[in-house]
Amino acid sequence: MSEDLFEKIIAREIPAEIVYETETVLAFRDINPQAPTHILIIPKEKIRTINDISDHQTGLIGELYLAARDIAKQAGFADEGYRVVMNCGEAAGQAVWHIHLHLLAGRALTWPPG
Repeated sequence: MSEDLFEKIIAREIPAEIVYETETVLAFRDINPQAPTHILIIPKEKIRTINDISDHQTGLIGELYLAARDIAKQAGFADEGYRVVMNCGEAAGQAVWHIHLHLLAGRALTWPPG
């Protein structure tokens, strides 16, 4: 068995509504959405937190943002607007210890976030 929830999704050990996939990135709908569109974008390579990103992984991190851009374009909300967030650590709300972007869209998003 895989170590964390996202590794289990990558390995197809548990189901997820996958909306985007490349060799290095997987994106799927959040099961507890905070907006009408709430997609999690993860690297297939496990990186626990932002603090654990190595210099050689900058390309992979860029791929996460390119995935967000592509998903927004494909879903038709790129021009309207969307938010992309990555939490780091428990105090910031990170609940799964595998970095992930939250892509949120479909409603007005206030600032500052809570």
